[in-house]
Amino acid sequence: MNRFYIIAPLILLAVFGSVFWQNNKAAGARAAQVAAERAVVETAERQKKEEAERKAREDAERRAAAREAEEQKKEEERQLKWEADLARIAAETAQYQAELAAGAGELAGLEKQLAGLRAELERRDSETFDAARGTELLAIKKRNTELEIQRLVQIVAARASINAAAVSPNQTPSIR
Repeated sequence: MNRFYIIAPLILLAVFGSVFWQNNKAAGARAAQVAAERAVVETAERQKKEEAERKAREDAERRAAAREAEEQKKEEERQLKWEADLARIAAETAQYQAELAAGAGELAGLEKQLAGLRAELERRDSETFDAARGTELLAIKKRNTELEIQRLVQIVAARASINAAAVSPNQTPSIR
């Protein structure tokens, strides 16, 4: 029986070894086939990825070129608008300066005319004042004359009353 314990495991080991070896060969072939398929798939995926990256780069370059062209166009439009605005401002400035010069000339003429009118007004005010002063002086002279006449009348009346009192009641004063 001792031999049986050694021979049976050896036979089973040999059977297992042959099955394992055949299975290992088949597994190796399958692994090689899977690896080859995986390599083909990876190559295809890599090619797809490279193609996608190439298309993305081309698309990005195309968009960048379009964006750059659009920015250049906007910059040119902005520059043209700036130059047009600058020309318009220069024209308006020249126009307003001409209007300012004309207005300054007109202002100088009007100021000269105003100075003349003020001098005329002052002369007339002076004449009016002198006339009013003369009128007031004549009114004062008239009033003084009237007061002088009134005073003389009172003096004459007072002397006449004194003379009348000095003359007797029977005598009538003669008027000479």
